[in-house]
Amino acid sequence: MEIESKVSVFGHMSRCFCTGYKRLRNKVIGVLNHMKAVAEEDPRRVIHSIKMGLALSLISIVYYFNPFYDGFGVSAMWAVLTVVVVFEFTVGATLGKGLNRGIATCIAGALGIAAHHLAGFAGDTAEPVLLGFFVFVLATTASFSRFFPGIKARYDYGVLIFILTFSLVSVSGYRVEKIIELAHQRLSTILIGSFTCVFISVFVCPVWAGEELHKLIALNMEKIADFLEGFGGELFDNNKEHSKDDKSVLQRYKSVLNSKTTEETMANFARWEPKHGSFKFRHPWKQYLKIGAVTRECAYRVDALNGYLNSNVQAPHEFKTKIQEKCTKISVESGKALRELALGITTMTHTNAADEHILNANIYTEELKETLKTSVLANTSLLQVIPVTTVASLLIEITICTEKIAESVYELGRLVKFKTTVDSSMKTIDNSIVTLDKPNIVHLPPVSKNDGDHFVVIISGLPLIMDTGVKVHESVIDII
Repeated sequence: MEIESKVSVFGHMSRCFCTGYKRLRNKVIGVLNHMKAVAEEDPRRVIHSIKMGLALSLISIVYYFNPFYDGFGVSAMWAVLTVVVVFEFTVGATLGKGLNRGIATCIAGALGIAAHHLAGFAGDTAEPVLLGFFVFVLATTASFSRFFPGIKARYDYGVLIFILTFSLVSVSGYRVEKIIELAHQRLSTILIGSFTCVFISVFVCPVWAGEELHKLIALNMEKIADFLEGFGGELFDNNKEHSKDDKSVLQRYKSVLNSKTTEETMANFARWEPKHGSFKFRHPWKQYLKIGAVTRECAYRVDALNGYLNSNVQAPHEFKTKIQEKCTKISVESGKALRELALGITTMTHTNAADEHILNANIYTEELKETLKTSVLANTSLLQVIPVTTVASLLIEITICTEKIAESVYELGRLVKFKTTVDSSMKTIDNSIVTLDKPNIVHLPPVSKNDGDHFVVIISGLPLIMDTGVKVHESVIDII
């Protein structure tokens, strides 16, 4: 019996060990698979991690080698701490934090030394009281400044470092005799750490915040375009089955709804970045925020449309048939216009393709309005047609939003000077020439009123300047 009990205990322990080992192995495999998925989603994350390790390894030389340690002492650890807190994923974030930390340390260190000397004139008794008063005033003022939106957006980290450095220098100076040497050591190590971060971030596989914002704005427009191009078929063709992948594509727009914070953060970081590629130092990043705002405005209406995809829209067949084609065409044309605008942002070029799609969408919109006005719904309940008319109304609003997005993109193109594609730089209408790189300039041949010809020039959404110098605020010119 004793032997059997020992065998039973041993067997139980073996089973527990095997079970625990399998659980541990499954958790390790799960973590490794998750790490692999994260790395495959964006390989730059792996590169960023390597860059962080490289920066810390290089800055550790300051602490490991005696010549550097003898010069800086224990303050060499500030260089290591600076790398840890300053190094970020994008160049703009790293450069912004590095400059904030360096400048704030210089100003706070100088003020801390000045406060220490001023308090020294008050005598041994009043010196700590005066130092405490200085800390109170500057810390209170600096903390209050963080509530200003402009300072909060770009200099919040610098203000925190200013408070920290001033407090450390002024307070520690009361117990340390060589305060200037202490401030010099800390400032030098912080500058070394910041420079190391900026150097590696800029010259080793850089990730530019401005470029990321540029791609994000175009991608958000493409996501809305995906939905609009597939919306008509999904809404009106209820018998057609679509795969989950197709439906997931239609739901990509939802990330646009919450992109405001990301766009503003990237724009703030991009302002710190030097010239790179096609982006100059004073690139109009604020215009990207305007495009992002009107894109989200469109996304909100798209989100309202999405609510009708899974609902069983009940409406009279005759009424539904009348507006089905026009709604589908409006949705598709608006989606194509957004896709062309996104392509224009990506390639930084201007074409007239988006204008053509917007013009088509406006034509179908006017037809839809006329249909809604003239449709006779005899013996039809108002509740039955509300869902369909709501869809039509939302599509009309989306067309307006698309025009706003186009205007914002064209404004960006004017500020950045987008290139005009060769094949669409000039378009001839009869004997007239419309120059698309200057889309508001129209050169018309002499036309006599007695010719009996009916001549129409259409430039979508822009004021026109005739070659006579007369400015006409119309989108359609009718010459008879």
